[in-house]
Amino acid sequence: MKHINFIVNPISGVANKELAVKLFDNVIDKEKYTWEVFYTERAGHASEIAAQAAANKTDIVVAVGGDGTINEVARSLVHTESALAILPFGSGNGLARHLQIPIDVKKALNIINEGVVAPMDYGKINDIPFFCTCGIGFDAFVSLKFAQAGKRGMLTYLEKTLLESLNYQPETYELETEDGTRKHKAFLIACGNASQYGNNAYIAPNASMSDGLLDVTILEPFTVLDVPSLSFQLFNKTINQNSHIKTFQCKSLRIRRSKPGVVHYDGDPIMANEDLNIEVIKGGINVVVPKNMKEGAMNILQAASDYFAGMRMLNETIVEDISQRNKKIIDKNVAIIKKLTKKD
Repeated sequence: MKHINFIVNPISGVANKELAVKLFDNVIDKEKYTWEVFYTERAGHASEIAAQAAANKTDIVVAVGGDGTINEVARSLVHTESALAILPFGSGNGLARHLQIPIDVKKALNIINEGVVAPMDYGKINDIPFFCTCGIGFDAFVSLKFAQAGKRGMLTYLEKTLLESLNYQPETYELETEDGTRKHKAFLIACGNASQYGNNAYIAPNASMSDGLLDVTILEPFTVLDVPSLSFQLFNKTINQNSHIKTFQCKSLRIRRSKPGVVHYDGDPIMANEDLNIEVIKGGINVVVPKNMKEGAMNILQAASDYFAGMRMLNETIVEDISQRNKKIIDKNVAIIKKLTKKD
């Protein structure tokens, strides 16, 4: 028997995780697995739980949440015998989408039942692990504004992106790789271990998590007239064909800028110094993946399925929230009636 630890972030994304937890007993193969469920209570708690699981040589550790939760869990599993699995419940689910893990909970659980494990690459920015993307410039700036917003979800992210893009000024960066040094004035520089930010926004369309290379995308200054084509190409996996985009691959990258500022790793913003060191670690983490997974394949049917699964989870969460609110109202009214009855 193999053992699974589910690490649930109760506040990630917009969907109710308890609806998923209730499915474990019905879907997980009891002839193969035993399992436990742990809930995070604060930032960094998922890393602590995952580290203990790795120390106990737990076979599979499942991150139940978004890319931030996945990052916390995965960083404690690098170079261990424990494999990372994902139940995607975030706002963007970039890593899950790259690995073709369905948003539908039952389908994602069945991938865990299949138990196919593959070694995957991960990246480091100033020694901080990332598994999907890291970046500097506008995407990092928006990540900071999104984190400060207090609300999650795609609408909040789009709102911050549109508002901040009107005033954001490109910077000049010096980039050094094993092949030499170059300078670029850029709106953003994204380093992809995986292909997308999330929500099928492909910032590094050709990125692979098994080639030992970073896919670097540089967005050079553009005008408002270029926004529609850039947006369209970002979502149809052809942004690398835009004239304002420069791309290259490397094993390591050093970025120098004029002053300290914000960077992001897997969507989480942090402040960093002028110099950034980014590298890829080949095959450094074991990941539970779908059988016959083909990196880079764009499955339109799966994308549609993910969309409707996401809408279903959102609707279930709304219904659950309404039920809870109605229950509170009913309980309050009952309490008032009891008080009035006692007075009479």
